[in-house]
Amino acid sequence: MSDAKSLTQPKRPVELEGVLPVHKPPGFTSHDVVAKVRRILGMKRIGHTGTLDPQVTGVLPLCLGRATRIVEYIQELPKEYEAELTIGYSTDTEDWTGQETNRAERVELELPTLQRVLDGFLGEIEQVPPMYSAVRVDGKRLYELARQGQEVERKPRLVRIYELELLEAKLDQPYPTVRIRVQCSKGTYIRTLCVDIGRALGYPSVMSRLVRTSTGMIGLDRCLTLERIEQLYREGRLDEHLIPSDQALAHLPKVVVSSTEALHASQGKSLPAHGRDVDGLARLYDPEGRFLGLFRQDPEQQRLRPEKVFV
Repeated sequence: MSDAKSLTQPKRPVELEGVLPVHKPPGFTSHDVVAKVRRILGMKRIGHTGTLDPQVTGVLPLCLGRATRIVEYIQELPKEYEAELTIGYSTDTEDWTGQETNRAERVELELPTLQRVLDGFLGEIEQVPPMYSAVRVDGKRLYELARQGQEVERKPRLVRIYELELLEAKLDQPYPTVRIRVQCSKGTYIRTLCVDIGRALGYPSVMSRLVRTSTGMIGLDRCLTLERIEQLYREGRLDEHLIPSDQALAHLPKVVVSSTEALHASQGKSLPAHGRDVDGLARLYDPEGRFLGLFRQDPEQQRLRPEKVFV
């Protein structure tokens, strides 16, 4: 009787697994997007891969199911943005949403000067985190202190600007606007970069628009709106748009091991690293191309040690 009853019961849906590339809309925090997708998909195991301010739009990869185990690696990937800065006034938040704190009477800029200043920000630079940020000082978020009218000393951080391209400059207006493309390391504050560029030009400035155009190899053209995600899920086709965990980390070297080694890897055992061109973290596969997990080289022991096993 129990067997017959079990046959009539609906099957539990298979949990989605992979990286969902979301096009974050304005007005949503990253946590809001996670909450919305949780409601759409009816699943709890979802994590985002990098905070975006509410008014910022663009690429926000979400990790679903077991793919939440790779959140930390996607967070480390370089990000690319298109930003607009307005030169001539400043705000307490360093962007267009804040209260004005300073305004120049007149702004005079020439294109060669602007380009020279932009070139000076390439490479490793120091940034002081803005007061309106989630950085903790003595256990409190900076934005909590800022809302209380407090300003505290912040230690500068080293970040890296890989590319900084001038896309457009409207210098013949009272408050010039400059549009730039920035590829940078994790932890870079683009609004602080905009303020620092203005300061180097001799004027107050703010970030007046920002779009994240890529995280690692996940570009804006691959991202889905929340409405599209809901539609695809209803149609049962959302899994077609998920990026497998190993493909989301395609920048890591790929290592194919023997069947015996694949069995050991699936059991969480380390493998010999001799003869394998691995420096740091690598993706391991069995001879049939099945992703086994992430293994890290131990240079002293010459072993590949399991960091995240996926089988």
